[in-house]
Amino acid sequence: MKVAIVGATGLVGTKMIEVLEERNFPVSELIPAASEKSTGKIIKFNNKEYKVCRLADAVEQRPELAIFSAGREVSKEWAPQFAQTGCRVVDNSSYWRMDVTKKLIIPEINSDSLTANDYIIANPNCSTIQLLLVAAPLHKAYIIKRIVVSTYQSVTGTGYKAIEQMQTERNGAKWGEYEAVYPYPIDLNILPHIDSFTDNGYTKEEMKMVNETHKILCNSIAVSPTTVRVPVTGGHSESVNIEFEKDFDLRQLVNILENTKGVTVKDDIKNNIYPMPLDSFGKDDVFAGRIRRDISIRSGVNLWIVADNLRKGAATNAIQIAEKMLEKGFF
Repeated sequence: MKVAIVGATGLVGTKMIEVLEERNFPVSELIPAASEKSTGKIIKFNNKEYKVCRLADAVEQRPELAIFSAGREVSKEWAPQFAQTGCRVVDNSSYWRMDVTKKLIIPEINSDSLTANDYIIANPNCSTIQLLLVAAPLHKAYIIKRIVVSTYQSVTGTGYKAIEQMQTERNGAKWGEYEAVYPYPIDLNILPHIDSFTDNGYTKEEMKMVNETHKILCNSIAVSPTTVRVPVTGGHSESVNIEFEKDFDLRQLVNILENTKGVTVKDDIKNNIYPMPLDSFGKDDVFAGRIRRDISIRSGVNLWIVADNLRKGAATNAIQIAEKMLEKGFF
């Protein structure tokens, strides 16, 4: 089929093209689209070269599938234009996620809800995806009351310019002498600030985790998030505390995660085995470890969760959505 990648030259767009090729998605023609400044660049895919085109040109080529990773405003304007031609759109921006008429999908959790009437499907936030892939089977077994989560998010979540800022700082540049995307240095530093602050004191990134958890999993789950940017280039990590309605056997809980598709348990503290961004880089699974009872409450557990934010947190999840639609015969 004809497949358009909107935002094809960005970090996530580039990864989407890579994952499409890895997973042998049935692409007869790739249509890489991006902003005017990227028009004409060459994208390689399956040993062929494709020129990056304007979004209007991509719409005119009438692809069957368009995968977006070009920001809210682009998705707001262009996703409906693709959909009007009969194209299925999987959107990685935040624009459609909380739209009540659009599905917000993590394939392992709720892809059964997809129907032939869904033409714009939203991809959740990266930090939400890795949290809920672990939380969903535990909620089914024990009913989650509350989640307290602190994230440690890679600079790759911001894009190429953030990587450049960190590398520039590591090379000795002084603050103020270079273009920065963060309000402070990121190398040798930690910023408890991702996206802009809202009126309640939480950032938009934090509220995404709250709202998306409610939409995907359960509206009654209380979520208390803190999102933090760290000087890492290969994946997001999360410290997660979950309180359940029901008590649990820890060995059984671990066994549930060991048998959850898309989750790898790395939890052997005697041998210092636990998930790290280095483990997740370039992989599609979500890694869980440091699994232990919360000693302060009756039915709580602490976990450490790590995933490659560019893959399962973005590109891979989007393409898995497309694969589910393919399985259902929507193309």
